[in-house]
Parts: sequence; C-alpha cells; structure tokens
Amino acid sequence: MSIFKHRTPIQIRFKDIDKLGHVNNANHLTYFELARMSYSDDVLGIIDWSEKGFILASASVEYKQPILMGDKTVVLTRTSTIGTKSIEMEYRIIKLENNGTETILATGKSVIVCMNYRTMQTIPVPDEWRTQVAAYEQP
Repeated sequence: MSIFKHRTPIQIRFKDIDKLGHVNNANHLTYFELARMSYSDDVLGIIDWSEKGFILASASVEYKQPILMGDKTVVLTRTSTIGTKSIEMEYRIIKLENNGTETILATGKSVIVCMNYRTMQTIPVPDEWRTQVAAYEQP
C-alpha cells in the first residue's frame, strides 16, 4: 500500500451501522468522498468552484471485509490516471490493527470530470492540477 501517500481518518458513526452490526455498504462511497475532498484540499489547495472544479462521473466499490463500529479506519487515496478532462482516483479503506498491521476492508475507484460551473461545461484538467498531482504522487 506504499503507493498510497494520502491518508484520511474516518470516524465510524452509529448511524453508519446497519441491522447486521456493520457499516452499511452505501457509506463506503461517502468515505471515498470525504477522502477525495481531503486529497483535493491537501494536493490542489483552495479551489474557486465557480471557475473550475470537478464532478463525480463514476464510482465503484469492492467489499473485502465488514467494517465494524469499533474499527479504527483510514482511507488511502491516490490519483492513478489523468486524462484530457478526467481524473481517475483509487481508494483503500483499511483497518489499523492493534499489532500495527493494516487490513484492507474495501477498495474502490472513481472518475471525476473537470467542470466550469459557470458555463456548466466540461473543461480540460488544469495544467496546475496536473503539476501538483504529479509532484505529490511521484515516488
């Protein structure tokens, strides 16, 4: 998991738990969203959303193990691909074990498309974003 530099701690809330005693599957996408916005803030900085931003085009989750109420969880995030107008991101929800190991609970991907919210049109990925992501993601 060393290719994932960005880490977002997730607080499991009582409302996230379903009748079976684990985090309901729909919450995984919310955890990815929290991590995506944290990554954006940390890597891209302040975004003037009226000029440029991004919108979620697709998202997928692969569930590995249940997330339980007492689990100490973190979402690992990285940018895997930058296209002309889109960015693909990958996620790992991990459990931090008491012995120091990390267990993968879920994995996921999303594609975000860059947008100008004034014109409501897609735009190319800004050059400064490409530069900032490349600098952050380099080994």
